[in-house]
Amino acid sequence: MTASAENGKSGQAMHKPPVVVSPQAWEAARAQLLVKEKAETRARDALAAERRRMPWMAVEKAYAFEGPQGKVSLLDLFDNRHQLILYRAFYEPGVFGWPEHACRGCSMVADQVAHVAHLNARDTTLVFASRAPQADIARLKARMGWTMPWVTITDSFDTDFGVDEWHGTNVFYRDGERIFRTYFINNRGDEQMGGTWNYLDITPLGRQEVWEESPDGYPQTPTYKWWNWHDSYVPDAEPDKKWVEVSDAGEAAFRAESANEKP
Repeated sequence: MTASAENGKSGQAMHKPPVVVSPQAWEAARAQLLVKEKAETRARDALAAERRRMPWMAVEKAYAFEGPQGKVSLLDLFDNRHQLILYRAFYEPGVFGWPEHACRGCSMVADQVAHVAHLNARDTTLVFASRAPQADIARLKARMGWTMPWVTITDSFDTDFGVDEWHGTNVFYRDGERIFRTYFINNRGDEQMGGTWNYLDITPLGRQEVWEESPDGYPQTPTYKWWNWHDSYVPDAEPDKKWVEVSDAGEAAFRAESANEKP
């Protein structure tokens, strides 16, 4: 190990925890921390359940965007699904990196986005929005390997929804042709975005699995059963029988192990 690695990049000595412990001591330390980690998971689930009960704000104004095929409305962005997650990414003249790059922070978010097919399978659409023209967005996406839908803001959407001077993620729900704003997250809250589960946890319907504490009547399906390879989702398909067997066995083993854990 080099001196710089030993001392850290600042050159100051790192006050490290005990480096060499027995396997038994390491497992004991992990078990102690696991208690707090499980409490955090339960608290996060409870917060998501509370989020699903937030009031909705009706969107009365018509908003227009430019997509790869031309002008589209906010309603169009849902792509016939009920939920829309719309992230405002800074890519436009005046942004550091223009026109070769989008904002570094927004680009990190884009790099973390999981395959959108999993969100689509839960009746949810993810869209990025910027003020850059579509030709620039298409070039940037191709260069960076990003595949999520990405539209151009053409009106006051960013100002009206709190993302004109800073990044942010707005969540909307469509009831017929009526649109409601259901949630908004920005600042450090955006750091966790990108994974399928984190996206679903900020939507009004959640993950839509039976273990979730959701209001009566919300759509829910058995845990694990809807999961699929991202190139294998088929609309209205029944869960694969073999996958049901495998997931049932795995869940039973997990439950048995959890029951045997020490409190």
